[in-house]
Amino acid sequence: EAPEAPPVCPEQSAPAAMQSAAAIGLLRPCAARPILKSPSPGAARLPASRAALRLSAAAPRAGLVAAAGLGRIGLVPASPEQEKRSDCLVAAAASGKAAAGEEAGEESGAALAKTLQLGVFFGLWYLFNIYFNIYNKQVLKVFPFPINITTVQFAVGTTISLFMWATGILKRPKISGAQLLAILPLAIVHTMGNLFTNMSLGKVAVSFTHTIKAMEPFFSVLLSAMFLGELPTPWVVLSLLPIVGGVALASISEASFNWAGFLSAMASNVTFQSRNVLSKKLMLKKEVHLWTTSISSRLLQSCHSSS
Repeated sequence: EAPEAPPVCPEQSAPAAMQSAAAIGLLRPCAARPILKSPSPGAARLPASRAALRLSAAAPRAGLVAAAGLGRIGLVPASPEQEKRSDCLVAAAASGKAAAGEEAGEESGAALAKTLQLGVFFGLWYLFNIYFNIYNKQVLKVFPFPINITTVQFAVGTTISLFMWATGILKRPKISGAQLLAILPLAIVHTMGNLFTNMSLGKVAVSFTHTIKAMEPFFSVLLSAMFLGELPTPWVVLSLLPIVGGVALASISEASFNWAGFLSAMASNVTFQSRNVLSKKLMLKKEVHLWTTSISSRLLQSCHSSS
């Protein structure tokens, strides 16, 4: 006598299409539960052949979702609205990633352009500075009047600045009377620094003048400690020793050495670094003024709100 076949779920009597779908994991059998049910309670259940056709058509699109609730444990095809919503979400995520990538690329490109522009400006500054010093030395040999040469140089610079402001190449700054009075000491020491440099170039070689001007870090540290109260660390002091020693050795072995050129170059160091220290002190005062102004405005606002 043949053994009795074990009971199977209704899904096991479905056609071969449903069995193949269950074999690849798109369907999961349930215990005596219909896979598909009609929308209304009174409607008849779909035949097995129609259910298999619907499932096989929906399987390539992965349109099967788990049905919630205790009454429906099987898998059903996703509705067109759900598929459309998922496609919209995927498209939105892809467009968001593309926009973020474009923004990151634009920011990196702008940063690279600014870096290259700054590097070009540094290179042009060094190039023009070399030419300026060599040509300045040649002029001082023929016309040894550093005050007159400095006056002409600043007059030419003023004319170029006025031309660039008038043509709109550079935006004209808005300076009040108080700001002009604060900038005036900086302008004076800057002019004196250029004058002392020209005086040194007229007395000694160009290379020796700039060798002495290599001591600018030493005077910067010294003046910052005197006027700003910024005491250097031991490492900073140790880093200045080779600079001072190198300038001393260069001065001893310089063939064109004379005290007028040496002292003029030293005076140029002092005036230029005084300009830097005064600029920093002015900026610190401006920051303190802005901070006190903001605190006062907040206190006034709080007083008005409380009253």
